[in-house]
Amino acid sequence: MLFPDTLGLIKGAGDLASGIAYRLYRSGFPILMTELPTPLMVRRTVSFGEAVYEDEATVEGVTARRVNEPRQALSLARQGESIPVLVDPEARAVHILKPAVLVDGIMAKHNTGTRITDAPLVIALGPGFTAGVDCHAAIETNRGHWMARILYQGSPQPDTKTPGKVKGYARGRVIRAPADGFLHPVVRVGDRLRQGDVIGHVNGHEVYAMFDGVLRGLIHPSAPVTRGLKIGDLDPRDVDSHCFTMSEKSLAIGGAVLEAILAWLNQSVESKA
Repeated sequence: MLFPDTLGLIKGAGDLASGIAYRLYRSGFPILMTELPTPLMVRRTVSFGEAVYEDEATVEGVTARRVNEPRQALSLARQGESIPVLVDPEARAVHILKPAVLVDGIMAKHNTGTRITDAPLVIALGPGFTAGVDCHAAIETNRGHWMARILYQGSPQPDTKTPGKVKGYARGRVIRAPADGFLHPVVRVGDRLRQGDVIGHVNGHEVYAMFDGVLRGLIHPSAPVTRGLKIGDLDPRDVDSHCFTMSEKSLAIGGAVLEAILAWLNQSVESKA
């Protein structure tokens, strides 16, 4: 492990947070992640948070394991054989383990409680944060020219409430719950669907595919959903391997977080010289 003393804690273990964890883990940082007891992530096949449901999840050769106690998470992180995912909805481990780096990767589109004083280096993703106020660095997550830029002052672009277009499709790519309840799927991630195919049911309401494509993500059936919540992701590109590999967005943002950490470490070394 190249940076054994630079513990990183990532709040959230969805697909973007997992891209960050993957980059940092592969670069030699001890990493741990925190998650909810029933995570709401959609791209479960590329999210380390799936370990909460399955006890273990492997994404592109890197394995994450569920743990239930902060010290157990710390021990596993230092061993470096896998990434611990701690069930810790309030992220109390931040104050117990005192990581060198804290990354807020929840992507709630607003700040759920992260403070700039939570760690020597605090990095946050997307809307809801202001660099220099509630984090040291904020990462732009909106697709386009500025995606994955590191901001040391100011805020990322506001939430557009519209997913990025893929082959001309935007809103239809996001599958939303038609009612409160639980999703009962009749298809699996990676399945090819035709427009009008039934994806599943929520409280007696059918969920349909809006166009032809590959089902890239689907929320876990154990997660309670509310009407309008994102529960699936349909990809018109019709490439099933995209369902099981990290997106260019998650890896780009992971690279930005890695750069921010290395720049901070470099400044620390130079200040001591």
